Amino acid sequence: MKKMKIIYEDQNLLVIDKEPHQLTIATQKHEQNTLYNEASTYVKKQYPKNKIFIVHRLDKDTSGLIVFAKNQDIKNYLQNNWSQVKREYICIVEGQMPKKKDILKSYLAESKTFQVYSTKDKTKGKLAITEYEVLQTNKKYSLLKIKIKTGRKNQIRVQLADINHPILGDKKYNSSSLKKDRLYLHANLLEFKIKDKSYHFISEYPKTFLSIFKDLK
Repeated sequence: MKKMKIIYEDQNLLVIDKEPHQLTIATQKHEQNTLYNEASTYVKKQYPKNKIFIVHRLDKDTSGLIVFAKNQDIKNYLQNNWSQVKREYICIVEGQMPKKKDILKSYLAESKTFQVYSTKDKTKGKLAITEYEVLQTNKKYSLLKIKIKTGRKNQIRVQLADINHPILGDKKYNSSSLKKDRLYLHANLLEFKIKDKSYHFISEYPKTFLSIFKDLK
């Protein structure tokens, strides 16, 4: 396991650039290799009574920026104002997109086997809105910038698979690519305000993205 990559830290916040293949928080009792556990151990080494609080999550296989609060007040403030937080992702999908820009809307529900899917039944699903913009393309793949207007589980992955452009390496949602090293989805921008102070964080493109689009900056 790689050492936790800290992007920013102060008395209220801990911002981490999460590696793929790591859970944000345990979903079962036996799961110990979580970012939450790692962050908690880190702050307790500074002072044993320190605590860390979950503000939001990333999927296990998604990499990128995630913010933890160091006290309950900051956690509550961020969660209560989460709709105002600017979040952007980058991803590589299979094929060339039909439009340069588009907004994807659907209602998402979850099966008994924890598979998220789109449904037309508004009583079963929750509205998910995802905006994409094509940044680059080649013969096989497209690099997209993603903005999410809602925070549904797996929404980016499901909605892109729905239009037959699954995220590269996403076996759960129909990627046919031979790429198996990771899911090519990365949370690369976080921007928010706490009272009068503004925070802006950017994470660099992962090296695996650079291997497919070599002229990224």
